[in-house]
Amino acid sequence: MELNNTLEERKKRILGYIQSEEYIPMKRKEIRQMISVPDSDREMFDGIVQELINEGKVVETKKGKLLSPKSLNMSTGVFTGHAKGFGFVTPDEGGNDIFIPANETCGAMQKDRVLYKVMHEGGKDKKADGVIIKVLERGVTRVVGLYEQSKGFGFVIADDKKFAKDIFISKENGKGAVSGHKVVVEIINYGEERRNPEGKIVEILGHVNDPGVDILSVIRRFDLAIEFPEEVYKEIENLEPEVLENDKEGREDLRDVLTITIDGEDAKDLDDAVSLSRTEKGNYLLGVHIADVTNYVREHTALDREAYARGTSVYLVDRVIPMLPHKLSNGICSLNPNTDRLTMSCIMEIDLQGNVIDHKICESVIHSNYRMTYTAVREILEDKTPALLEEYAEIVPMLTEMNELREVLGEKRRKRGSVNFDLPESKIILNEQGKPIEIRPYERSIATNLIEEFMLVCNETVAENAYWQEIPFMYRSHMEPDEEKLQRMEQFIRGFGYYLRKKDGEIHPREIQRVLHDAEGTDQERIITRMVLRSMMQARYGAENLGHFGLAAKYYCHFTSPIRRYPDLQIHRMLKKMLHGQLGEAQTKEYNSKMPDMAKHCSKRERIADEAERDTDQLKKVEFMEDKIGQVFQGIISGVTNWGIYVELPNTVEGMVSLAMMDDDYYEFDDKHMLVFGRRTDKTYRLGDRVTVVVAKVSKELGTIDFLFEDGEE
Repeated sequence: MELNNTLEERKKRILGYIQSEEYIPMKRKEIRQMISVPDSDREMFDGIVQELINEGKVVETKKGKLLSPKSLNMSTGVFTGHAKGFGFVTPDEGGNDIFIPANETCGAMQKDRVLYKVMHEGGKDKKADGVIIKVLERGVTRVVGLYEQSKGFGFVIADDKKFAKDIFISKENGKGAVSGHKVVVEIINYGEERRNPEGKIVEILGHVNDPGVDILSVIRRFDLAIEFPEEVYKEIENLEPEVLENDKEGREDLRDVLTITIDGEDAKDLDDAVSLSRTEKGNYLLGVHIADVTNYVREHTALDREAYARGTSVYLVDRVIPMLPHKLSNGICSLNPNTDRLTMSCIMEIDLQGNVIDHKICESVIHSNYRMTYTAVREILEDKTPALLEEYAEIVPMLTEMNELREVLGEKRRKRGSVNFDLPESKIILNEQGKPIEIRPYERSIATNLIEEFMLVCNETVAENAYWQEIPFMYRSHMEPDEEKLQRMEQFIRGFGYYLRKKDGEIHPREIQRVLHDAEGTDQERIITRMVLRSMMQARYGAENLGHFGLAAKYYCHFTSPIRRYPDLQIHRMLKKMLHGQLGEAQTKEYNSKMPDMAKHCSKRERIADEAERDTDQLKKVEFMEDKIGQVFQGIISGVTNWGIYVELPNTVEGMVSLAMMDDDYYEFDDKHMLVFGRRTDKTYRLGDRVTVVVAKVSKELGTIDFLFEDGEE
């Protein structure tokens, strides 16, 4: 370990020297002399310099001089390709994407890390553009796609349309695949600017039309691990199904407190339970009890390493790929009813205005009394269903008070400007063969909102506690929208008659909340919500507390789902160390240095899970529409571009009417007013307009749904 540290220190020293103000471009030999590297370390020095060059932190000119990329106006970033050959680089240091023309990509492909140079700075309405100097690291080594046989060879068309080129497969690398097979290809040669990459088939997933092959293709494309390594199963084979007596020692005993879980009907990983009572002063005493996963997932074990690698559970349309094996996620860690479970509790005293005036975080043991569903809770509170009121008589008074507290907390959040994004998510119902038989928006109700409010106040309380205790921590931060996106959003919503008021050039989330509130119940509600959402930055994990813009919260973290999210699990670890007085100077320093990388990794895993979930949903939506050709639907215009008009149906399925197929006039796109208009007839199609469409064509291969406007559509 010592040697590694020394190497890292030397690397920092060499890089620091090259980046310093007084540095004059020199060759390797001159630098060695300047920083007194002994001859015996020459090989090590060359290795370090080569590493810095490979990482894009140092550039070696044709004359052998070493410089920092910055001095040559170069930077590093990640390339995102487009099916048409051009692409964009997302800079490592943040900021707006750089456009890369098709002839300046230097053979870069999807997700490659590259060294690039900006040629023209961006303006008000124009992106900066640049050229790629060098591919530093390939982002994709395996590709999933459709195999097509040709004479004596084959090729694979990647599922990911951002992977612009087909992959050549020689006869000996075909593994016996035939046309129509979905395959996993390992790239053995990335090709040049004009040559196609070459690959070797490593797995045949099945025929494109076989049940389950579509979802399996997405799982392989995102490299999601289904099975756990053998060593993980070995570690948990002797895990007891019930909590051990000695594990309960030294914990707050909350088994006599009336406690319930509230989840969806099909949830099996119950990681939060709630309890509520009143204090003598009349304040609420809210207990949020979260599964104590760290009791079973110990640091530096194979189980912990695998959970970290996964980062999150992935909820695909037909399955869950869990972060932890089922023995934990659905067993000992799940807060199942009528059984003792270990928890981390956050008990908050909340006054009648929704302020947390006191709190306690502790290790505890609970005994959940009821496993409630959102449906049952909603029926008890709203419909007052007699049979349910009788069955759950013991908890009806507590549920009624929970509903009161939900309203108090919601009102407090509204007052401070917290934004609620109620975009309908899809619930896709599949039959035994994996075919979609129904798609409907997820049901949101006062019961889902109740748990939401309790988890939000708990997450804020825990984050604020950690901030003032100054412990190493992983916060959930959400920055305010950047200027460019904000301007685009303002221009867009102005077209609908909505305005954002600014104070000292800054925007408060309360303003966004007001616009969303004003749009509520209108035809444009979904469009405005989506546009506002797109203009927002992505929430992410970080070692610093930067606040949460969307929630208008000064402190925020994810504490409430350690079964399915690694950040929550890591937070529990830190809190327990704090409670046990184990965060001395050395430990604090060690965790503080680790936390930024952990946060970055967890944010990345979260994005991958989101993309995989979106892609499988889209697959099933397309499949659902396959047999609806010729059917007529009412929809709302959800997007306008210079190539087509997107229409979203009430069940959340989206398709496109191509401008080229609209033959009653010549249509043009007006990007300033976000509308499409006919030159001759002046007929206009705006975002948010209600329209009637016919399903014209559905392509599973391309993942597209084509609509036509019904004749006579005004």
